[in-house]
Amino acid sequence: MQPRRFEGAKKKITGLVLTALLALAAAASLAELRTVSAATAVRDLASAAPESVGVSSQRLRRIDEAMKRAVDEKRTAGVVTLLTRHGKIVHHSAAGVKDVRKPSDVVQKDSIFRIYSMSKPITGAAMMMLYEEGKWRLDDPVSRHIPEFAKLQVLTGTNAEGAPTTEPARRQMTMRELMTHTAGLGYVLNASNPVDRMIIQGRVLDTAAPLQTMIDKLGKLPLLAQPGTRWSYSIAVDVQGYLVEKFSGMKFDEFLRTRLFEPLGMKDTAFYVPQEKLSRLALVHNDAQGGGLVVDENRPDPKVVPLGASGGGGLFSTAMDYARFTEMLLNGGQLNGVRILAPRTVEMMHTNYVNPEALKTMGAGTGWSLGFQVVTDAAAAGSPESDGSYNWYGIAGTWFWIDPKEDFAFIGMLQNQNLGTARQLHGLSRNLVYQAIVGE
Repeated sequence: MQPRRFEGAKKKITGLVLTALLALAAAASLAELRTVSAATAVRDLASAAPESVGVSSQRLRRIDEAMKRAVDEKRTAGVVTLLTRHGKIVHHSAAGVKDVRKPSDVVQKDSIFRIYSMSKPITGAAMMMLYEEGKWRLDDPVSRHIPEFAKLQVLTGTNAEGAPTTEPARRQMTMRELMTHTAGLGYVLNASNPVDRMIIQGRVLDTAAPLQTMIDKLGKLPLLAQPGTRWSYSIAVDVQGYLVEKFSGMKFDEFLRTRLFEPLGMKDTAFYVPQEKLSRLALVHNDAQGGGLVVDENRPDPKVVPLGASGGGGLFSTAMDYARFTEMLLNGGQLNGVRILAPRTVEMMHTNYVNPEALKTMGAGTGWSLGFQVVTDAAAAGSPESDGSYNWYGIAGTWFWIDPKEDFAFIGMLQNQNLGTARQLHGLSRNLVYQAIVGE
């Protein structure tokens, strides 16, 4: 090659390399700018174009289509879904009716639902607020705060007459275990279990009685397992509601109203539905014989203000109200300048705190934090969620999850007592949300 031609080729190659480097630098800067923009954007839960926060509006339509199909197929009477990303609402839809007997009584975005066990994370947040005030520590024995639990027995089986046999607890349950369903307490979900049967028959969960009555009764019943040896979904969160009262000196419902709901603007969340909001209540349904749905009439009167509010399952709420709660957590413990919790406390609330022995009794890839189920290994759990996501659901079908890595929260509200049907929709919603997230 002649020198002049060689120099020309060299300059051309150099130019191409420089152009490529500049393009890479520009792309990196743009990606960094997008990340900074997402991190510094105003998180006010205002509606925003999905594409502005990396979500495909075209792909989001699949959520609407799937939920409408569920209504048309009579798998649920009605449903409300809501998705937030980077502090903005990018999807909020409603389909179906509140009562299948009234075709014109359509579900609205602000319809009110019985959220049942989605009350539990809210009670957990109240407990962590009091943790920040130094009222309790993780490894405190629970009996330090509830003396009635000092000498609990543990179920070992039944004798020849079918009566329960017990042994003393080998050690005191801790507050960590009370917060993670590993304290050994029973619940009301399995009447074939002797401990659950005693709780049901003894009306331990009775919202017409003060929470102290629950504690008095519970202190006389055996545990289901030795503390710290097993994860078992339990009455523990109702006990936490009692502790909120004891630590704060306030009624549990009053604490939530003044310290959490009002500061966050959760104006439709409470342990009852006032008369003026009753028309917005979606009714719980069940499968009808021969197909379709029927209203489940076996529900407590929503207008009655409970004497002993259930921290484990007593709240009514809306998708928008719950989005305020989830956004507070996504935003490190604050919403619209109102701080509820410190960032480190929120981090604790989505970190697994179940000890290794009890963790073996949980589903693969999951743990339990100080208030939520946590995905510790999404592949093992068979979930599209990111590792570190946290979630829960209510027994009448409401559900949510929070993904800190992708910076979004999804809330779904429906009322179908057939949890098998509801859980299918929960799983489907996860597929449909993740396929719609296409950028930063």
